[in-house]
Amino acid sequence: MSEQDHDERTLHECGDHILGEHAQGECDCNKRIPTHEKLCCNENDNEKHVQKGQDCNEHDHEVHNHDAHAHSHAANKTTLRNSFLIIFGFMLVEIAGGLATNSLALLSDAGHMFSDAAALALSLFAFKFGEKKGTLQNTFGYKRVEILAAAINGIALIAIAALVVIEAIRRLQNPPEVASLGMLVISAVGLAVNIIVALYMARGADTKENVNMRGAYLHVLGDALGSVGAIVAAILIMSFGWGWADAVASVLVSLLIAKSGYGLLKATFHILMEGAPANVDTSEILAAIGGTAGVRSTHDLHVWSITSGVNALSAHVVIEGDMSVSAAQEVTHEIERKLAHLGIAHVTIQIETGAHGHADELICEIKGGEAGHLGHSH
Repeated sequence: MSEQDHDERTLHECGDHILGEHAQGECDCNKRIPTHEKLCCNENDNEKHVQKGQDCNEHDHEVHNHDAHAHSHAANKTTLRNSFLIIFGFMLVEIAGGLATNSLALLSDAGHMFSDAAALALSLFAFKFGEKKGTLQNTFGYKRVEILAAAINGIALIAIAALVVIEAIRRLQNPPEVASLGMLVISAVGLAVNIIVALYMARGADTKENVNMRGAYLHVLGDALGSVGAIVAAILIMSFGWGWADAVASVLVSLLIAKSGYGLLKATFHILMEGAPANVDTSEILAAIGGTAGVRSTHDLHVWSITSGVNALSAHVVIEGDMSVSAAQEVTHEIERKLAHLGIAHVTIQIETGAHGHADELICEIKGGEAGHLGHSH
């Protein structure tokens, strides 16, 4: 370590405060802070209160999680915008090709590409609309719009699959003439476009954890499957004259698309029903809270997702003995710090004593009161 780096990390006492020395400025040594906390300054002279015994240079996980979410959010928007332009452009090519060759596989693929373009536009709109700040009427903000957009995309996937199956059955009863060569060429180009967009989305955006992004991604994958089906059907028609292959390929692809739509709809329904986030282990949460010094028990636990990647928790925590307000606040800060490590961004803790009067039920039942007031049933 260089002498300069050593100087930047040196800490010195300043009354009840501990300051990080930096060349760019000094913190206010006259500011009073709670006795159980210390004051840290970084190279930009920004102040931060931390618990005594905690390293001033320890990474702030809550800030890190927020910054990581913001970075992922920006990357998702950029990826969606560029993917939309590519998909929409080739959609026009497939529509023209499907009409020229009289291919259901091509037209269904073009129709699904249209839904892709709409899905990408809807997801992009949801990301932008979700950036609006909360109000007194919408205190959590508008992040849930992303989940609603994903649900709409899931329903659209299932609906499109059903429509293609209906048309395929009609064509099986009376197979039309299909220009297989043109169908093969356009489908091959469509497959290449879909693979490029799918790889671009997988590498540039969060297609696993963010259900809004996953909905758009599944539409693109569905397009790729549609192109594969059209290619197989074209080869069978050219080789054996099986005109029915076009309709059969469309049915098989539609079933796969419907399966993806169901999975997406199930994930969004879980979030809208305030289910515990898939990436959060509630047993670890309980262990973290229960292992905090001064905590006797936990009840009325609620863990949910506001939107993908933004998890929230509320709980009643019973403390031991008669703690002072400052000591109870220190317990709360320690719980928040632990939960930040477990992926919980928003934490609400209600501190109670042993005389709280509630049954110590981990999961409370919520009932409507006589006047419509929601209350806890214990």
